[in-house]
Amino acid sequence: MPRIVLFGSSNTDMTVRTPRLPEPGETVLGGAFATTPGGKGANQAVAASRAGAEVVFVTAVGDDDLGRQALERYRGEGIDVSRAKVVPGVASGVALIFVADDGENMIAVASGANLELTPDDVAALPDDLFRAGDVLLAGLEIPAATALAAMKRGREAGMTVILNPAPAPKAGDPIVAELLAAADVVTPNRGEARALAGEGGKDDPASVADRIRARGPRTVVLTLGRGGCLATTGTEVYEVPGRRVQAVDAVGAGDAFNGALAAVLAEGRPLGEALAWATAAAALAVTQPGAQSALPTREQIDRFVHVEG
Repeated sequence: MPRIVLFGSSNTDMTVRTPRLPEPGETVLGGAFATTPGGKGANQAVAASRAGAEVVFVTAVGDDDLGRQALERYRGEGIDVSRAKVVPGVASGVALIFVADDGENMIAVASGANLELTPDDVAALPDDLFRAGDVLLAGLEIPAATALAAMKRGREAGMTVILNPAPAPKAGDPIVAELLAAADVVTPNRGEARALAGEGGKDDPASVADRIRARGPRTVVLTLGRGGCLATTGTEVYEVPGRRVQAVDAVGAGDAFNGALAAVLAEGRPLGEALAWATAAAALAVTQPGAQSALPTREQIDRFVHVEG
């Protein structure tokens, strides 16, 4: 079975549905409220596991009810959390989410224990966790220095290293250059891509992706929401259109994309096939409410790609 080692965040999402997203300083009366599992790292771990990959999830949670419940849920998804860090006296991460009737969302995160996952924790992990030929996927809801330490170990071991640069690091932050140099594949959305590409040059997706690739990664995959995705390897450009679906909730779309992409690449399948499959997974995710609850299974994605697609 293909294996993914994922370094990322674990949060509990608290979501309010609203007719539209509020403007700064505005109160919008909402409707349904739900508490659900989330965090970009956790969402991607669940997405990859449901897509058929073996997943080892390296994360940090607090020694509290939310943290214990989160680890139990991940085990129920078949995810290995034996390397997860439990931090005494620190709250587990929480995300506050508004979801509008058109599916758009607004998110604020109290990172809590996620910030306690350190480069020293990465250094303490055994060498056999980092296997040549496997995939390492890292996100930035944990400290960037920790993600970088994990990516460097993965690169040195011969893993395929994927960076999901979310949330985007500050433009001009020196660690951006190091993160890009340590990545084989980078998967920003439009806003994240602009932060990574730096100032100057054209603003169309292909030009922005080329500027990012020039800074180190072998492949840049720019996700375009309803527009699908664009990827460049320097010699090849892939444009995968978005799939028409009735959007209900866009919260987990990017995570569905990244988890599915990692799963397919871990199987050694071509990039073009992986992009089509990941785009289908993202489209399916927006048709259901919630983050992890909306993530599709391998069977659902295959059916969408080969039958309904």
